[in-house]
Amino acid sequence: MTETITLGDIAIEVTRKAVRNVHLSVHPPDGRVTLVAPSETRLEVARAYAIAKLGWIREQQTQLVNQARETPRQYVERESHYLWGRRYLLSVAEREARPGVKLDHKRIILTVRPGADRGKRAEIMHAWHRQLLHEAVPPLIEKWEQKLSVSVARYFLQRMKTKWGSCNPRAGHIRLNTELVKKPKDLLEYIVVHEMLHLIEPNHSERFIELLSDHYPSWREARDELNELPLGAERWDG
Repeated sequence: MTETITLGDIAIEVTRKAVRNVHLSVHPPDGRVTLVAPSETRLEVARAYAIAKLGWIREQQTQLVNQARETPRQYVERESHYLWGRRYLLSVAEREARPGVKLDHKRIILTVRPGADRGKRAEIMHAWHRQLLHEAVPPLIEKWEQKLSVSVARYFLQRMKTKWGSCNPRAGHIRLNTELVKKPKDLLEYIVVHEMLHLIEPNHSERFIELLSDHYPSWREARDELNELPLGAERWDG
């Protein structure tokens, strides 16, 4: 059961679980605040804890507001695009040939038919991004299936507004945000490991944190780096 504490203009979702310590989090991209407390914690105690951390909460929310946000991509000549954490300039070739994308040193070359609009160009780029992820993800899953002694039945690539990934432990499925193709590959691996660990421990419990720390000790640095990178141009609601 989730309850809400309101401190001025800040709403905090409070969840009680079988954990030993209180976990207070400010989530990107919109600054949503959650507090996970031990099962026996009274709401007044959780409220007092949140009040003590109010300055920290506001600081984290301010950082998110000031975080770099990508402007909407127009898919035009010499526009900046990111791939695996590196910045590339886009080169657009209009010709009567099969549309596609290829990488050439510091350029991403987008081939489109004459008159292709922004929507069509975006569609071609997104298909390329999915192709790159389909090449990168299976080896990571295979690697971590052996390390974690779990099995992923299927993985899905999906545009997500508020999450980098998700897991359905009962079905053995994981979902990954297609925006990850723009981030460094080690951050993709961190998300894959994070979601695969949910096949062992479905919730963000103390046990989950321990497992994550054991298998991916630099997870906090990876999480922070991922959250500091530019957000997408879309409006994020969550």
